[in-house]
Amino acid sequence: MEKAQERTPLLDAVTGYGKRRPTYFCIPGHRYEKGIDPELLTAAGPGVFRMDLTETSLTDDLHAPSGPIKEAQELAAELLGADRSYFLVNGSTCGNQAMIMTAAHEGQTICIPRNAHKSALMGLVQSGAKPVYITPAAESSFGLQGGITPKQVEEMFFAHPECKAVMVVSPTYYGIVSDIEGIAKVCHAHGAMLLVDEAHGAHCYFSDELPGGAMQLGADMCVQSLHKTAGALTQSSILHVKSGLADLSLLEANLRLVQSTSPSYILMASIDAARRDLAMHGEEMARTALDLAGFAREQVNNIRGLRCAGKELVGKAGIFGMDITRLTISAADLGLSGFELKDLLFEEYNIDLEMADELNILAIVTFANTTEDMQHLVEALKEIAENYAGAEPLPAAGKTVPLSHAEKMPPLPEYVISPREAYFAEKKRVPWEEALDKVSAEMIAPYPPGIPVINPGERISKEAWSYIENVRSRKGHMHGPSDPDLDSLLIIE
Repeated sequence: MEKAQERTPLLDAVTGYGKRRPTYFCIPGHRYEKGIDPELLTAAGPGVFRMDLTETSLTDDLHAPSGPIKEAQELAAELLGADRSYFLVNGSTCGNQAMIMTAAHEGQTICIPRNAHKSALMGLVQSGAKPVYITPAAESSFGLQGGITPKQVEEMFFAHPECKAVMVVSPTYYGIVSDIEGIAKVCHAHGAMLLVDEAHGAHCYFSDELPGGAMQLGADMCVQSLHKTAGALTQSSILHVKSGLADLSLLEANLRLVQSTSPSYILMASIDAARRDLAMHGEEMARTALDLAGFAREQVNNIRGLRCAGKELVGKAGIFGMDITRLTISAADLGLSGFELKDLLFEEYNIDLEMADELNILAIVTFANTTEDMQHLVEALKEIAENYAGAEPLPAAGKTVPLSHAEKMPPLPEYVISPREAYFAEKKRVPWEEALDKVSAEMIAPYPPGIPVINPGERISKEAWSYIENVRSRKGHMHGPSDPDLDSLLIIE
């Protein structure tokens, strides 16, 4: 297997075409580097534009692969333990959509975690499936969304025995992992598929110190973003299948529906190359990321006023495991929100973090980071801690989420119509104060915790309205509404 994994059939085909450089009368119109704006050409160099090709006799066709794309996908399946693998050029977003559309059709039931990526909602709109939701518990010390447990899934099947599939996000953005193997067993006992949004977990297959990969633990389908933790370019992902339950013909038809008919050969070649890199050096890459993150975590936890999450969270709030290459750091004891800390690090120290929430910053550490990167981060945090020593901590820092609204989610609202029906329904805009008891046409997800309080097609209960109003009145962050201040909301007439 290792010898075969040294090959990059698609990368070779694309670069080989560039070396041959035939007189070109195909799309794209820039004709290698000749038609590229000079400033862009100078910034990027000519090589990348020679790889920007279309379907030719040498480069294969993503939507009906029979040559180098087919070979490259087979190598990816072999490496990650799948029966079939499919390259994605529209990111893991289109993979999540295709999985949902394949698993459940119009009117059928599918279980979705309440903390799913918004692409899951897109998949529900496209499929017409009826969602039932599982809400992860809240982890209190860092205010994170916990995991989904087999017990929760079993209870869901008791209430909805007709459910066709369960979707789980694992690892989450913050590296929180659910018990995939246990959930898979529950799903299969009920004849249902397990779909895993593993966008953040491609590296988990290459170290015993990381949680196992979904394909290793019994998932029927999973999606990985190779650009998040490996060396592929942005938008480059893979969908893996290992299941007798998945209809491959339907899945392939759905992929044709959600993917571009002009797929980027630059992106696909980067998937092929990143797969080879993982095959040849995956254990070394994982070791590097683990060592770098471990160094930083230890240093940060020794800085007065700072805390960095780690494996101590396992066993709490349904958390089965942790991807410890993620650094979730809180300066709440110094009186700094995550947003403030992120801004300080960028403006004062030229350090850019992946994201922030009310309590934390998140640093994603990969094999491509360096010791110097980690030292720069640690030294900056030390200086910030010294500058803010003695500041008043955020409310309840180190004990629970600092905003009272995030401590307890309201009950799931009444399901009225499917997300698909809500998407196409007649809508009108009303003042937020008049939205109580109305059926929402929009998602409202206060951030943190980033879990939708309301999804399209759900009735806005008194509890949900009050919860959201608490966030809105405090100028809290919210994802979903077309009016970012939520002075108004689209509802279903």
